[in-house]
Amino acid sequence: MSNINPWEQAYLRFETPEEEIEKFIGRLNQLGQKEWPRDLKIIEIFCGRGNGLIALKRLGFTNLMGVDLSPALLKSYQGDSALCASDCRWLPLADGSCDMVIVQGGLHHLPVLPDDLELTLAEVKRALRPGGKFVMVEPWLTPFLRVIHFLSEQRIVRRLSKKFDAFATMVHYERETYFSWLGQPEKLLVVFRRHFSEVFFRKQYGKVLFVGYSS
Repeated sequence: MSNINPWEQAYLRFETPEEEIEKFIGRLNQLGQKEWPRDLKIIEIFCGRGNGLIALKRLGFTNLMGVDLSPALLKSYQGDSALCASDCRWLPLADGSCDMVIVQGGLHHLPVLPDDLELTLAEVKRALRPGGKFVMVEPWLTPFLRVIHFLSEQRIVRRLSKKFDAFATMVHYERETYFSWLGQPEKLLVVFRRHFSEVFFRKQYGKVLFVGYSS
């Protein structure tokens, strides 16, 4: 694991691949996956080690591609979907070439907000066909997340829980971008709604779930 940075190491031990896959399936169920045609061309950006792609494959989707900035995380993917190592602010995708773009926990890593969010969503919109769908799950500063932050700062909790320790480590290494994201929810929502027509929005358990259509 010498080529994996400390944040990536913490991410890999935060939960097992199977735990992450089951989590993603639960989210996709909430987001309405049962109504989505199985032959959609779906791109998952910030896909990490690719367990979101595995979740989609288990649900019957067949035309999948993952994009992530980290070649090291992409190498740990255990599946047969296409992969691309790329910055999601400049997607290597043709205009109107996909039906859906999904992100499950990546936009909060963008270094300059809201500017980089504007760049990323403009790229997503460009790559989507008219009427294509953008699906997002990201951290959101709910009361539940405040409690998680408090617990993860307690040494005894970190000693007793590997998951809390991994979470605290990830927050430590992404602190600047993470808290920049959490600190400007209204500005971010304006960007989402400027690029996509909202059809689903929910805040729960420290996350925001958003689905919108491209015009």
